[in-house]
Amino acid sequence: MSAFQSHNETELLQLAAGGGQAAFAELFMQNRHKLFSFLMRLTQSPEATEDVIQDIFMKLWRNRVSLTEIDNFSSYLFRMAQNQCITQFRRMAKETLILSKLASDAPASRSTTEDLLAAKEVQEQLQLAVAKLTPQQKLVFTLSREKGLKYEEIAAELNISASTVKNHMIDALRIIRQHFHTTANALLIGGLYFLLDSLQKIK
Repeated sequence: MSAFQSHNETELLQLAAGGGQAAFAELFMQNRHKLFSFLMRLTQSPEATEDVIQDIFMKLWRNRVSLTEIDNFSSYLFRMAQNQCITQFRRMAKETLILSKLASDAPASRSTTEDLLAAKEVQEQLQLAVAKLTPQQKLVFTLSREKGLKYEEIAAELNISASTVKNHMIDALRIIRQHFHTTANALLIGGLYFLLDSLQKIK
């Protein structure tokens, strides 16, 4: 039995705001399951749901001094969860655009030698990242990136549900993003910023 189970929510928030890790952990345990159920209805992906929950509580801990200002912690959590999901979906859409741009842009269109090198290295790293995907993730990713198919179209072609397609894309983009995070250097970062800038210009 937790030493904090006898404490009410307000007391736990006050303790956590003062840096109490055990009190913060109790808040996490008390809210995790209902937050997980809520997020699963939005993301349809256990992995994506866990990512969102982790992001939420990391933000709460970083801003723990403000915890005492929260009147209804559960409502506050659900608003954070909804906003975090929107952010994640937007990020996924942006990443899909970036990867589509990577696949379609010819290196000859780059204006400088530095851009050419950045584009070449990003392409190489993208290929390495895609090689880490499962066969189904790779197939879904390829149909979305190279053929430009929508989730419903991919689902029809592969005879799976659209939600399964979305899950595969979420997982594929996470693996690719993690690959770039672990291998990133100045040249790669420069290349990605260049691509982001290009995407802004073509919108």
